[in-house]
Amino acid sequence: MTGWTKDELSRVGDAEELEIASTRKDGTLSSPRTIWVVPHGGDLYVRSVNGPDAAWFRGTQVRREGHIQAGGVDRDVTFTDADHSLDDQLDAAYRSKYRRYAKSITDAINSPGARSTTTRLLPR
Repeated sequence: MTGWTKDELSRVGDAEELEIASTRKDGTLSSPRTIWVVPHGGDLYVRSVNGPDAAWFRGTQVRREGHIQAGGVDRDVTFTDADHSLDDQLDAAYRSKYRRYAKSITDAINSPGARSTTTRLLPR
């Protein structure tokens, strides 16, 4: 499995929002949802602001495959569990990237429930 190119990492990582769709059991894609994304190291990470009960997040757990679009990048991805030792660093990345939003909003994406859903996106 190859990683993100520098161009893809920059374009997706700099995008304000990401469209994400998971692959259903029958192989079709779910309806895309708009979420936030942050880069860290050579990877891209997403979280569910509504925690593990959010429909889009539950969908990522079924087949662990899906599709994203952001910053002109259109890629199939694999959803993997994040290394939670990175949670504090990812919190900082979310606060920095989305600092123009109210603190209550960035606090929500860094809440324990949201942190529990931290997912690393790997290109396929």
